[in-house]
Amino acid sequence: MTDDTKAGPDERLSYEQARAELASVVERLEAGGTSLEESLALWERGEALAVICQRWLDGARARIDAAREAPSA
Repeated sequence: MTDDTKAGPDERLSYEQARAELASVVERLEAGGTSLEESLALWERGEALAVICQRWLDGARARIDAAREAPSA
């Protein structure tokens, strides 16, 4: 991810931070016992975290692909 000065707080999360929070959200949803409103909020948070994780993974894949395409010295 780039340019932390323009990124919101979520965009500054590392992959590991976003993944850990996503795992926590999933655990809370699976445990149940939350109101419908809280469950919806957790679901939305989980979706946002999944997008962040996917961006990190896409970026990593692009870097790997670029390194493979670079001519070897």
